[in-house]
Amino acid sequence: MPSIAAMAFAPSSSSYSTSLALHPVSSSFSSSSFAPIRAPLIRSTGKLNCLFRLSSSASRMRGPVSPCAVIEKENPETERPDTFLRDSDGENGSMSSSTSVRARFEKMIRDAQDSVCQALEKADGVGKFKEDVWSRPGGGGGISRVLQDGAVWEKAGVNVSVVYGVMPPEAYRAAKAAASDQKPGPVPFFAAGISSVLHPKNPFAPTLHFNYRYFETDAPEDSPGAPKQWWFGGGTDLTPSYIFEDDVRHFHSVQKAACDKFDPSFYPRFKKWCDDYFYIAHRGERRGLGGIFFDDLNEYDLEMLLSFATECANSVVPAYIPIIEKRKNMPFTEQHKAWQQLRRGRYVEFNLVYDRGTTFGLKTGGRIESILVSLPLTARWEYDHKPEHGTEEWKLLDACINPKDWI
Repeated sequence: MPSIAAMAFAPSSSSYSTSLALHPVSSSFSSSSFAPIRAPLIRSTGKLNCLFRLSSSASRMRGPVSPCAVIEKENPETERPDTFLRDSDGENGSMSSSTSVRARFEKMIRDAQDSVCQALEKADGVGKFKEDVWSRPGGGGGISRVLQDGAVWEKAGVNVSVVYGVMPPEAYRAAKAAASDQKPGPVPFFAAGISSVLHPKNPFAPTLHFNYRYFETDAPEDSPGAPKQWWFGGGTDLTPSYIFEDDVRHFHSVQKAACDKFDPSFYPRFKKWCDDYFYIAHRGERRGLGGIFFDDLNEYDLEMLLSFATECANSVVPAYIPIIEKRKNMPFTEQHKAWQQLRRGRYVEFNLVYDRGTTFGLKTGGRIESILVSLPLTARWEYDHKPEHGTEEWKLLDACINPKDWI
């Protein structure tokens, strides 16, 4: 999905600051509140550091890097509008089928945001979402919601956005996974999506990521008259620190049921796609235990894919909340917590190094708070850590290295 968690349309990736102090260019490092854990934790701070300065050597290799100002600066809003669509996309008799999808997809993601946030607050029992509404002068905007330091959730973000803009060629390739020898000019685009990452406090409760998006591009400037392109993308995936096989089977069963309503080939195809996409190449392992993932999907009827994305979004709560209810109050040790933090370090590595959504958002000057909201509040890196063979920690790592068929 690319993971929209990090995409410009702000989903997954809230008006909640999530800069990560990973490099000496910043002094905004704070140690963890988990004092018994000797290795330091990296904690998100309120200061905004330049992501591209994480590696000065990488910067020298790539040359100067700065976000392209191809999306207008967002403005804060005091109230949620009925729609973020431009007037030309509104409900009227001359509306094209693709424009109709814009309106219906926006309604779907906003309804899904409401239902997911309600379920998360109910499961937490204490925490409440902070909401920020933002818009852009030329049309578009979003609603960012973050629950931080609740009873259950360390950090939970559920964001929706509707974005109009112009992609430079490199952003188009990042969004579409286009071949490097394709060199279109600037490409006008429309994107709408919901994205969420949920990081629980309890190490026995898994992290969840989901996002669903709809994307359109107009003809590149150097290809007048070229047809408009559209596609859907998204997925839902589970990232536990410890394996409870009943939980993983339940999660995958819900994904399969949603897929089977439309095409029995979807689940095996999208399950493998998920395993392949969330691969951390420099570690030789997956980020978690998978789920479903699809992108650039337009080879089916547009109405069918809109219904499919809706079904998947509506499956998030029944797939995840029963697991949280079983695990959120389980007792755990400092060792369990330390392992969770190490696995969250892997989560950070994937999102900042490999995620197509992060790349797209940064290259189009997207809303930085929304792009980085997917990062956990705390994470940990320990030199050359290897779990002992046969332990529960080793079993999780083995499943990340060797993906399994859970159902």
